[in-house]
Amino acid sequence: MKLFFQRKIFRVVAAIAALMLCASAARAQVTLLLEEPYGEFGAMNPTGHAAVYFSRVCAVTPTELRRCRANELGVVISRYHKVDGYDWLAVPLLPYLYAVDNFDEVPNDATPATAAKLRDAWRRANLQAIAPDTAEGGTPAGEWVQLVGEAYDRKMYGYRVETSEAQDDAFIAAWNDRGNKSHFNLLFHNCADYVRVVMDFYFPHAVHRNLVADAGMMTPKQAARCMVRYGRKHPEAGLQIFEIPQVPGSIARSKRVDGAAEALLKSKKYIIPLALLHPYFAGSVAVAYVAEGRFSPPKEAPMMGELMPLEKSQERQVLVRRSAGQE
Repeated sequence: MKLFFQRKIFRVVAAIAALMLCASAARAQVTLLLEEPYGEFGAMNPTGHAAVYFSRVCAVTPTELRRCRANELGVVISRYHKVDGYDWLAVPLLPYLYAVDNFDEVPNDATPATAAKLRDAWRRANLQAIAPDTAEGGTPAGEWVQLVGEAYDRKMYGYRVETSEAQDDAFIAAWNDRGNKSHFNLLFHNCADYVRVVMDFYFPHAVHRNLVADAGMMTPKQAARCMVRYGRKHPEAGLQIFEIPQVPGSIARSKRVDGAAEALLKSKKYIIPLALLHPYFAGSVAVAYVAEGRFSPPKEAPMMGELMPLEKSQERQVLVRRSAGQE
């Protein structure tokens, strides 16, 4: 089983490497990343995290954007809570996933200590202005850890659609001009709200709240559901769904993403007392979920590399052979 997941990781990394080889000729996309919850907070709030990956947008700094140059892979941008007072931050794709800058540095498996070491090394080299060392020269506490090495902690699903140069240039100009001060609020100004604003900038009215199943709160799962609906209505957008697996190892596995009503129904410690004390309200939660909340990522989503255009298959095969020691 471990070897199976290691092969999954390799396919993703090989695909990213092949994308770099062909970046100048590749069409650009914007990808909604639906990320599974993990840890103690994930157990209490299983709605997960949402971020956006841009293949043609890169960064001068984590808070200033520009167009990508040749062989650059773009950035992942998301809203975070209490990271130096910023509303959003941009991190290159490979560090965001694995906390490294080079493909050959991605480990086949990871322990908590391995992930922490890689994250801190990347922070020290690239994020001192945002997450500086402690007075003693140590690693600071805080949520900056969510900026790098996300694939060590959780599985992700990508919902990718194509963009134009004009759309990407307009996004860069707009985001560089707007304020970047945090007003994070879990209910109405969270990571999924940020994704909603970004996707609606590219595709107006594509992503919206679910007033029934999520009681008006924007959730990552609802954002993904909206993108699937948009892709069905607009086949020209070229919607593709893929998986980025969690790196195998001794780090606890992430959990399935839930919506608001779905999470309440699955939590026995909440729904049972609620059903006893307020049966009508509990029943309305169940009806809301059945009517508007049923949505899940595909169980067998292809890896990122399996969606590469056919003309790039040769580069991918070379990378696979080299990794296996056949060249």
